[in-house]
Amino acid sequence: MWNFLKHDFCHLLRKDENELLPARSGCTIEDHVIAGNVEEFRKDFISRIWLTYREEFPQIEGSALTTDCGWGCTLRTGQMLLAQGLILHFLGRAWTWPDALNIENSDSESWTSNTVKKFTASFEASLSGERELKTPTISLKEKIERYSDDREMQNEIYHRKIISWFGDSPLAVFGLHQLIEYGKKSGKKAGDWYGPAVVAHILRKAVEEARHPDLKGITIYVAQDCTVYSSDVIDKQCTSMASDNTNDKAVIILVPVRLGGERTNADYLDFVKGILSLEYCVGIIGGKPKQSYYFAGFQDDSLIYMDPHYCQSFVDVSIKDFPLETFHCPSPKKMSFRKMDPSCTIGFYCRNVQDFKRASEEITKMLKISSKEKYPLFTFVNGHSRDYDFTSTTTNEEDLFSEDEKKRIKRFSTEEFVLL
Repeated sequence: MWNFLKHDFCHLLRKDENELLPARSGCTIEDHVIAGNVEEFRKDFISRIWLTYREEFPQIEGSALTTDCGWGCTLRTGQMLLAQGLILHFLGRAWTWPDALNIENSDSESWTSNTVKKFTASFEASLSGERELKTPTISLKEKIERYSDDREMQNEIYHRKIISWFGDSPLAVFGLHQLIEYGKKSGKKAGDWYGPAVVAHILRKAVEEARHPDLKGITIYVAQDCTVYSSDVIDKQCTSMASDNTNDKAVIILVPVRLGGERTNADYLDFVKGILSLEYCVGIIGGKPKQSYYFAGFQDDSLIYMDPHYCQSFVDVSIKDFPLETFHCPSPKKMSFRKMDPSCTIGFYCRNVQDFKRASEEITKMLKISSKEKYPLFTFVNGHSRDYDFTSTTTNEEDLFSEDEKKRIKRFSTEEFVLL
């Protein structure tokens, strides 16, 4: 099943987990989907934004590091989940990158820091190009109005802008440098291991602190102790909107959960499949012990994922027409659900308050159906967290995480897998 779901995925992946094979018999595919349409699946998969280890980027403040190789994989998978939410927000689920199928379908295992040098030529060529003028920030919506007669041009502007927000420079709003700065408020530093729950809170802070005008219409909510308080979500969607915009905000809901004790409980397989089948799901920040992956779908009892563990060269996204190839993964990979680490963070995207209400109902139904335990892994409840005796501490610029959040993050940090 290709998640959140443009179409079902019933194609076999080869054992090397890289190449697609024709569809097998016995798959259930909706009437509007052509069985064995590998090309459509590949185009949809490649269109997703792929964020991996990078090297030779500007030095991270407070350290000598110019690469995140070996330690930044969960930050990268968190970036991928957020990027998918932004793709849905600005471009919609039907969007695909027109050049997706032009990317070389090479074996991803060969994408090391040496082999990606094949992209250096186009990168160096762009260095001679004109840099974007450093003028005051202009709303992306204002910019695309100049191309209102060309929908594809509008989409490409959004596509490039979203990627630029994840650039590896101190100025990129969701770049590694910024995420590490927010992580410092929770006791993390560059070179440390970041677990899925910690990254969820860092992403929330990054979106809350983003000052780009196009990001005023989206927010992030992180569930508290596996509970989503509906009134708290709606409050976030309906506050701090621009005076000239009466619409409610879109929200990305992040739910840190554990799918077992030391190992993932096989009984949760149906739960994970159910989650990944929901149109609201934007994926899972998870992985296997010692490695973080971005899970985007499933096939039978295996999970389809994007892997950040390829060290690619730094790309300066401030350059006009910077190369896009290394931000899109040429082929999917999969792994058995049994290998999944129990600690993960699930993401959902809701475009407005009404969308959130529908999503909470559908997700709750799915949780009840898939749960073999007396209690589901997480719940949606009416009201605010304060109604259930949770203290709410306001934060300021000097203390971006409340004391409750710090305690919760510390607890999750001790439970999550570690990187050797």
